[in-house]
Amino acid sequence: MADKSLNKTELVAAVAGETGQSQTVVGGVIDAFFATISKTVAAGGKVTIPGWLAAESTTTAARTGRNPQTGAEIKIPAGKRVKLTAGSKLKAAVK
Repeated sequence: MADKSLNKTELVAAVAGETGQSQTVVGGVIDAFFATISKTVAAGGKVTIPGWLAAESTTTAARTGRNPQTGAEIKIPAGKRVKLTAGSKLKAAVK
């Protein structure tokens, strides 16, 4: 990991190594984890893992923006976004 990033395959392998479970089992758990978060946030709910992260859906208002190449004004429609917030344990791990 020279570039200090971790893709899904590497994450599955690392968790499997730490837990002694097979990569197939761990991959299934991680897929189910993210599917559950996606369904909950898409339905307007909030997922909170205390100390680690919180994910929720937010709405944005319609606004006017600018095309950076031409400078022309463009209308940006209202929409929904996902807001992820780092928890205290994750923040402390980064320091």
